[in-house]
Amino acid sequence: MLPRITDVKHIGDYKLLLSFTTGERGMIDLSTRIIGRSGVFVPLQDIHYFAKVAVDPEAGTIVWPNGVDLDPDVLYERTMKEKQDWRLRLVDENRQEAISVAS
Repeated sequence: MLPRITDVKHIGDYKLLLSFTTGERGMIDLSTRIIGRSGVFVPLQDIHYFAKVAVDPEAGTIVWPNGVDLDPDVLYERTMKEKQDWRLRLVDENRQEAISVAS
């Protein structure tokens, strides 16, 4: 079983900081999953409503007042991927800076 979500913080726009049962934390941008969607996702397009996100401790995932929840396994995988992508960008930027300094 993959880790479950223990805490969520809205950090701006459609970005959330998620904490997992493993002790790992990471940021996920859900804008592409929310903007332009229909049905139950329409209220989440309002940032003030989106910010009402909470953790459902029984399901170990995030949920909104209208009952929308997201798969915690997918959230974990995407959060860790975004974290890895950020690290790779940081390494690349540092490498570019090192090349510029050496030149």
